[in-house]
Amino acid sequence: MNRRELVDAVATETGLAPAQADAALGAVLSAVTAALGAGDKVVLPGFGTFEVRDRAERAGRNPQTGEAITIAASRTAAFKPAPALRAAL
Repeated sequence: MNRRELVDAVATETGLAPAQADAALGAVLSAVTAALGAGDKVVLPGFGTFEVRDRAERAGRNPQTGEAITIAASRTAAFKPAPALRAAL
């Protein structure tokens, strides 16, 4: 499912115009992005939890040359599905 299909599904389910559903989806995604950017968790009961996880610096290899390299520490978004979502899958 891509964004357009999701917007259409939201519009159909809620009775909103597609433009309004797109604006609502954009607002939700902006709020989640801002919360994760601030280091907060976003908990959606029955769906799951979005959080920021820190990845430590680690050793790796350049696949083309085989040379050992250091992969820098980073932060990444993670999602943990709620039990209800897992059961639905």
